[in-house]
Amino acid sequence: MTTYPTQSIVTTISEPVDIGIGGMTCASCVSRVEKALRKVPGVQDATVNLATESARILAAPGVHMQALLRRAVRDAGYEPRTAEAGLDAQEASPWSGFMPVAIGLLLSMPLTVPMLGDLFEQHWMLPPWWQFLLATPVQFGLGARFYRAGLHALKARTGNMDLLVSIGTTAGWALSVWLWLTAEAGAVVHLYFEGSAIVITLVLLGKWLEVRAKWQTTSAIRALHALRPNMAHLLGLDGEVDVPVAEVLVSDKLVVKPGERFPVDGTLFEGHTEVDESMLTGEPLPVAKDVGTALTGGSINGEGRIVMQVGAVGNETVLSHIIRLVEDAQAAKAPIQRMVDQVSAVFVPVVLVLAVATLLGWWLTGHSFELAVIRAVAVLVIACPCALGLATPAAIMAGTGVAAKHGILIKDAQALELAHKVDVVAFDKTGTLTVGRPKLTSLFPLHGISEDEVLQIAASVQSGSEHPLARAVVARAQECGQVFEAPESVRSIAGRGTEGAVGARNFLIGSLRWMEELNVDTLAVKARTVEWQSQGATVSAMAERTAQGLTLRAVMAFGDEPKPGAKEALATLRRRGIKTVMISGDNQGAAEVMARRLGLRPEDGEVMAEVLPGEKAARVIALKEGGYTVAMVGDGVNDAPALAVADVGFAMGNGTDVAMHAAGITLMRGDPTLVVASLDISDKTVAKIRQNLFWAFAYNVAGIPLAAFGFLSPVMAGAAMALSSVSVMSNALLLKRWKPDKQ
Repeated sequence: MTTYPTQSIVTTISEPVDIGIGGMTCASCVSRVEKALRKVPGVQDATVNLATESARILAAPGVHMQALLRRAVRDAGYEPRTAEAGLDAQEASPWSGFMPVAIGLLLSMPLTVPMLGDLFEQHWMLPPWWQFLLATPVQFGLGARFYRAGLHALKARTGNMDLLVSIGTTAGWALSVWLWLTAEAGAVVHLYFEGSAIVITLVLLGKWLEVRAKWQTTSAIRALHALRPNMAHLLGLDGEVDVPVAEVLVSDKLVVKPGERFPVDGTLFEGHTEVDESMLTGEPLPVAKDVGTALTGGSINGEGRIVMQVGAVGNETVLSHIIRLVEDAQAAKAPIQRMVDQVSAVFVPVVLVLAVATLLGWWLTGHSFELAVIRAVAVLVIACPCALGLATPAAIMAGTGVAAKHGILIKDAQALELAHKVDVVAFDKTGTLTVGRPKLTSLFPLHGISEDEVLQIAASVQSGSEHPLARAVVARAQECGQVFEAPESVRSIAGRGTEGAVGARNFLIGSLRWMEELNVDTLAVKARTVEWQSQGATVSAMAERTAQGLTLRAVMAFGDEPKPGAKEALATLRRRGIKTVMISGDNQGAAEVMARRLGLRPEDGEVMAEVLPGEKAARVIALKEGGYTVAMVGDGVNDAPALAVADVGFAMGNGTDVAMHAAGITLMRGDPTLVVASLDISDKTVAKIRQNLFWAFAYNVAGIPLAAFGFLSPVMAGAAMALSSVSVMSNALLLKRWKPDKQ
């Protein structure tokens, strides 16, 4: 037992640590490893995934933490590995690891084939000493892995699949030896060597098939890793030089040739091209790129030879972020898994009790001791909880993997499990349901100031703002050739506007609601603003702060357009019985006009207008308190609180990093139809989890009584046990065929 040096561990900060784990076979193994890891000082939580053979540990950073975690895994009876070991192992040949199965089949077939003679009343059974020579290498050679793992389980005062297999097959082998040695000379005695040998071979075959199925479930991760080029063409003083991508630095200039993948993130520095971003966003059409536009590592350059300037490398790239999100989701444990953990904690001891009860029941009711042992062996073999441990993680891995392929990044398993329960989806308006690039459509100056002067002042004050309306003003000023002045004392008031000084004059630019709060006289433009709003425009105002107070200088109208697919997405959600709500900071009139263009019904409460950024979270909480399971869809910094408090948060991939961090699901394309697709893949994945758990339990619920009452031989029990794991993995893999509904 390891003594942990706690003095080297800092407990103030926690960080995730990933390690690989070899030798796990069932849900009981998962439970034991988790308990061992959680006992390490400084560990706050540990989640073990049987399908990926890995653990995600939340632990305090320390000099010896990695070593302590690996030691804890080894003391629990398993092999600690690097986090990448499982993925690297899966790159091997499809037949890798089949040799023990082949040897088992080769040695077991001579024991099994003679059993067919019994169907034709023919005695083809091999002599006992031949049976012994064939079965013993299988039992103690190929089966050594079960003895080792079972012994570790006993030392830890727990049980697992290996313990059940080792006890059951040893009992069958030992009974055969005893019957052989105690038989009278010349007597023909039925031995059970073939049962123990075939059971071990079938279990090995089942585990090999599991590994192949796991290889398919991790195809999404391997595909993402394959997007990373190993070399880059660095443009230096001496011309073009090939260097490893790991040596590329921010601000370097790289040459990317036609058909090559961009090695890192950056911007187009020279040239023009079209880029295939389908593996990252799911969008099949190439995207045109001009100088200054963003380029994402892993996407494919079109027909143009271009030069890019590096903006992010290593773990800071978009591709690395995507890989982390998918890995995190596949390593996570869904809430439904808690039930499985509770069952697995007591499953093996209960099975051992049932096996002893079966032995005694048959023996004490007058049957031979040999028959009683065979019935007990069948109970032990059929009850192995392999499928139980694979049911949930296999479905989650397949679901999150296929979702990522179509541009849906699921951050955690809880979001995946909750999404299918959503009955209200609240959408932010600007940038989520609308294009998010409003244009300045009308400008009305007052009190002798010219349109050009208004435009120049407004653009100067808002030149550093990322607000869509501010960007629209700046864009119009640039089109008109306006020269900006550097503003002074700029401050932003969330949900209201911006205040700043240009030259010696102080200006406020923001919503009419803010102007009314500041008692700015807007009566002179009331009729004009009402008309603009009735047409669906968003209205902003500019006031100047003077010695006499605040004076209105101009009003501006902005127009935006619904996103392609937004109306169809909302209609689809309604057809599924899901309530849709649009949350907007616009005035009621403008919000309702846009809502009707999107097919929403303001009269049914589907529009929440004039909502300040800080109020969005409160509106979401109010919906939750109404008994709804609420999803929030947004893209901006001001949406982050609402995304965090929603049952499921959806962040548009074209939005801010803050929004994506707060959300449970990130949509790589700013496409509202992906919300519908996300709910659909959640529904399909949860259905697969439930199907898998049903079959995992059904095999045991049906199989244990059949074995106990003599309707299953150990060989049939071994085949059924192997089939249960394979069927669970195969059922999960059906998710790989899922595609978003184009309708």
